[in-house]
Amino acid sequence: MPTKFKLNTGAEIPGIGFGTWQDEAAQEDAVTEALKAGYRHIDTARVYLTEKPVGKAIKKSGIPREELFITTKLWNNKHHPDDVAPALRQSLDDLAMEYVDLYLIHWPVAWKRGDELFPKRNGNMILEDIDIVDTYKAMEKLLSTGKVKAIGVSNFSKAEMERLLQNTSVVPAVHQMECHPWLQQREFTTWHRKKGIHVTHYSPFGNQNQFYGEKGSIGKLIDEPVLAEVGKQYNKSAPQVTLAWGITQGHSVLPKSKTPSRIQANLKGDFRLSPRDMEKIQYIDKKLRFNDSSGEFGREFFTDLEGK
Repeated sequence: MPTKFKLNTGAEIPGIGFGTWQDEAAQEDAVTEALKAGYRHIDTARVYLTEKPVGKAIKKSGIPREELFITTKLWNNKHHPDDVAPALRQSLDDLAMEYVDLYLIHWPVAWKRGDELFPKRNGNMILEDIDIVDTYKAMEKLLSTGKVKAIGVSNFSKAEMERLLQNTSVVPAVHQMECHPWLQQREFTTWHRKKGIHVTHYSPFGNQNQFYGEKGSIGKLIDEPVLAEVGKQYNKSAPQVTLAWGITQGHSVLPKSKTPSRIQANLKGDFRLSPRDMEKIQYIDKKLRFNDSSGEFGREFFTDLEGK
């Protein structure tokens, strides 16, 4: 049986999800393949421009909506409280759904209101002075509409998380963050566990993507010998061990691929590692963050976290 974890709402989230960032033209086929393989947790976002292809693939699959767990995210240009409900409506229309299982604040930064995804002036992002607490309170109001089953955040620092908990009434169900054996964030993930906030890993394979540019020169996480060595005992590959590393901690993981064989192989990362193997992986932590939009997005992120 596929692993599922219980959220603080009582709902269950599958341990392995399917990520749809980048290559929007390829996502309808990729999601179709993923659903066929057995994925039931699909992750998208307004800014990925993949909500429509995700919706089409799901409709085509014929899988009952209640068997799926769908996440999408509020983008930075829709942080004003008045814009949150209409932004969700746009996402639902594109997904061709009545509700999403999880709605996240994508980044803790507000940009100029409007329809421009990346509003710039003189090459810099145009920021808005909108408190993230006010944005989240508008998210809280969506819960009573039934159009979102749970709310949460992505890419927040510890200080931002603590401030959110102090000033709002709904504890986030999920925090989606970059996490992998080269960026383990053990202290931060333990903090989430104590607060009842589920952690989901994006970029679970670290620097697989050419998007990460110069950091690619250090080699690839999935070529790490320790992961291959651990995998031998389970007859699993290094990427599958990397996913299992997240699952063993009680986290969800979001691998992504366009290749049918890899899509299927990633689903086989749903197993548990022994405490001894988890300890071996602990020693390869490089505190290396690949996805940091600081500066580019108009402010510094992750200032109190590993990987800065």
